[in-house]
Amino acid sequence: MRARAPARAVLNPLGDVMELGFLKPLFARQGPWASVYVETTRATEDARTIQELRERAVASRLIDAGADPYTVRAVANRLAGEPVKGAPPGRALFASGAEVVLDVPLARAPAATEATWSVLPHIAPLAGLRGDEPGCLVAYVDRAGADLELRETHGRRSLGQVRGGGPEGRGHRSVPEDRHEWHYRNRVENARNETADAVAAELVRQWPGSGAGLVVLTGDARERRAVHHRLPERMRSVTVEVDGGGRSPGAPAAAFDREVALVREGFARERLERALERFRMGRGRPGEHRESTVDTGPGEAAEGMPAVVDAVRTHQVATLLLGAEGSDAGREVWIGPGVDEVAVQRGQAQAMGVDKPVPARADDALLRSAAAAGSEVLVVPAGMPGPAGGLGAVLRWTL
Repeated sequence: MRARAPARAVLNPLGDVMELGFLKPLFARQGPWASVYVETTRATEDARTIQELRERAVASRLIDAGADPYTVRAVANRLAGEPVKGAPPGRALFASGAEVVLDVPLARAPAATEATWSVLPHIAPLAGLRGDEPGCLVAYVDRAGADLELRETHGRRSLGQVRGGGPEGRGHRSVPEDRHEWHYRNRVENARNETADAVAAELVRQWPGSGAGLVVLTGDARERRAVHHRLPERMRSVTVEVDGGGRSPGAPAAAFDREVALVREGFARERLERALERFRMGRGRPGEHRESTVDTGPGEAAEGMPAVVDAVRTHQVATLLLGAEGSDAGREVWIGPGVDEVAVQRGQAQAMGVDKPVPARADDALLRSAAAAGSEVLVVPAGMPGPAGGLGAVLRWTL
């Protein structure tokens, strides 16, 4: 499919996609954890004073919550190093054992400063503040090869170049000695095919490890179309062609960047809508209660605290749905040190072999398990029908 410029901007709020891979350092050690969310953008004359007051407020809240002084000092020192100007809208800090383990820039400022001390890092607010967009693997294609680039939530990086097999790819641009038209055309066509084969093969090689959910082909229309046709079906279904990009240094970038941003927004919206449709089809009749949906067949869904906890614990969750409106996310569950040790009741956790279960927020515990299982996490925005209570899941097709 080819991207077309939409006639108007998208007005409906989109659900955020929460990528969890960057959170793994938080689950490699035991807590308790200091979790801090602050606004950091200050362009006023009293910015330094406001920053100092914020640091004191965070330290005071952590101390009142029971945090040890060494961890509080580590958080305060990190906040003190924040530049007054040029900072992102907000930051999230996660600290334990006198060390800031993770410092996350936020795309949106939190509504209010938050500082907590808990057995698990309080990661749930990241889903609505980090502004995650689907990773995008971009190929700038021409007759000589392609430049590859990975666009992520907070930046982009080069993934190298692909050189084609024809004269252009070897840096030789002279006309072949054999000037018979049919022979020349045949050589040119063969060179194009070799280049398309090489670019497609490199995309197939890099795509799994890139974490990208979307592939964008731009550059020469004929060459990128040839690459598109050579991709396997699983990649063609998430590949779009976008006009406006090029390999030359002087190629205009602003319009192309806007187009890619719109494509990524549309992809995220479609992904959420597909997940919600699968969820609605799999959960059964409205109001129907299921004790467990884990073993009821492929494509099923889980809704509500007990069913979602069961599904997460058994690694059956393909997509975890967190509703912006719902009370279940803040409810208490019981956990052990293992990422899969989570239960609705204390006795259930003990029956699983957890000697000393401790209480934790449901959303934080479920996200910990989802990260370990490689599950996708989607946030259902306010006003969009989602799972009852704000917790739901689309289950995997196979055990």
